[in-house]
Amino acid sequence: MNTQISLLQGSINRVIVGKNDTINKTIVALLCEGHILLEDVPGVGKTQLATALSRSIGGKFNRIQLTPDVMPSDITGFTAIEQKTGEFIYREGAVMCNFLLADEINRASPKVQSSLLEAMEEKQISLDGVTRKLPNPFMVMATQNPVETYGTYHLPEAQMDRFFMKLTMGYPDADEETLILERTEMHNPIEFIGEAVVTVADICELQQQVKKVKVANNLKRYIINLVNATRNNAYAILGISPRGSISLYKGAKAMAFVYERDYATPDDIKRIAVSILSHRIILSQQGKNTFGTTEKYVQHLLDTTEIPI
Repeated sequence: MNTQISLLQGSINRVIVGKNDTINKTIVALLCEGHILLEDVPGVGKTQLATALSRSIGGKFNRIQLTPDVMPSDITGFTAIEQKTGEFIYREGAVMCNFLLADEINRASPKVQSSLLEAMEEKQISLDGVTRKLPNPFMVMATQNPVETYGTYHLPEAQMDRFFMKLTMGYPDADEETLILERTEMHNPIEFIGEAVVTVADICELQQQVKKVKVANNLKRYIINLVNATRNNAYAILGISPRGSISLYKGAKAMAFVYERDYATPDDIKRIAVSILSHRIILSQQGKNTFGTTEKYVQHLLDTTEIPI
């Protein structure tokens, strides 16, 4: 495994116990310049994961706790008049950073949620006729409680599609939870991370190296067959967009790179397909009755879609 990626994994593991698959997928999203939606019940480590990642990398980290009274200007910033000079000065919003933790995004109003769209997709913001580029790299890690939780808003499909992955933490097993208790007895585990183990420049270089990983034509066709199976299908009323197929293509490259290969394999696609595709689908009633969740539907596609030769 790449030395810098190993250092990053090791640093995060000092805080997060027993979630290696989630950590690896988080790193894959970072290498693909993607954003992550962490959905799970409160208290399982969503915020800790985002904080551990940002502390392990030298760069600017901002966190915003999203509540119904947060305004779009809190996200994008605003212009104000400087009293002494009378000039308009831009006051930075939360997005002016390398890593933005948007905590409990589905408690914010739809207007605030939409203010993240341009930043996430274009990596820039437009304010008062001026376009401002965001730092590189730029990554949003948003956490949300399950939609049924009191006081939450459903994220619109356009917003969901802009997240590279949707991940869940899940409850720890008994041994893992015992270790968590021991780690938190005297200190907050996040204090175990001292200096950053990799730099922003390192991440930018790794992102460029990932782009050089090769994907064979039959694997490209496999990706296209997977996403096409969700379109004009009785099981889904909203299939996977081209942005979804692009994300799966990039994710396969990054997964191969994490395992120190310069070529992708079908297993690379299968490891990340559920996390990249499931949140982009809306099941029909027939689909809900048959599969229950979009995750199980995507797994069904992986089990039944043949890899072209």
